[in-house]
Amino acid sequence: MPGRISLMDFEAVTATEDGNHNRQTHHEFWPLYSVDSKKARLPCCLVWSPLPVVSWLAPYIGHLGICQEDGAVLDFAGSNFVNVDNFAYGAVARYLQLDREQCCFPPHMAGHTCKNNYRHAEHGTAMTWDDGMRHSMQKFQHKSYNLFTCNCHSFVANCLNRLAYNGSMDWNMINLAALMLLKGQWVDRMSIVRSFSPFVMVLCIGVLMVGWPFLIGMASFSFLLITWFVVGTYCTRNLMEC
Repeated sequence: MPGRISLMDFEAVTATEDGNHNRQTHHEFWPLYSVDSKKARLPCCLVWSPLPVVSWLAPYIGHLGICQEDGAVLDFAGSNFVNVDNFAYGAVARYLQLDREQCCFPPHMAGHTCKNNYRHAEHGTAMTWDDGMRHSMQKFQHKSYNLFTCNCHSFVANCLNRLAYNGSMDWNMINLAALMLLKGQWVDRMSIVRSFSPFVMVLCIGVLMVGWPFLIGMASFSFLLITWFVVGTYCTRNLMEC
């Protein structure tokens, strides 16, 4: 009838508006520069490097940071201090680029694309990738650093939880360490040598001087260290929250 719209026309208009909205949302992302590991420009990447002394005894433990959209590295390097584009412990050894399409950037409560609407809002949201980095950096500029409870992994986990990356609000030290260990890419062969050669040297010297008990001691150290982080993360969450 005159002045009325048919159901088919209504659905066509709705589909067009949804398509336009999706295209506008897609256009909100700035184009990223390509990854250039030699120049340490790794946009939207997790980055890792070995820690002095600690990585000599446990090479799976290292220093973790996260990069802005322009490739600048942010890392929680000490109490009330977040490094900007100056990775604390030398050059990046491993990296993993993340997909901004997997983040939740809600313009309002009803605009969440993740399943954790209220939890995400309570934790803190972001409008863009760099906005999430900025808010987390402001928070950790007032935090005390502790290698065992509040460290660089805590900062990166806070960033990813603020972005609800991959629809998850459960990023922590353990799953971030596992993610880098299993999926991280080495920058070059020298990065592998730099990461493992001190551990191999310590292992050889220890076995030559002490013998097999040294290996038992190293294994016990790794077991206690991993147990601490697993128990602290999943059994007593207040201990690891910072």
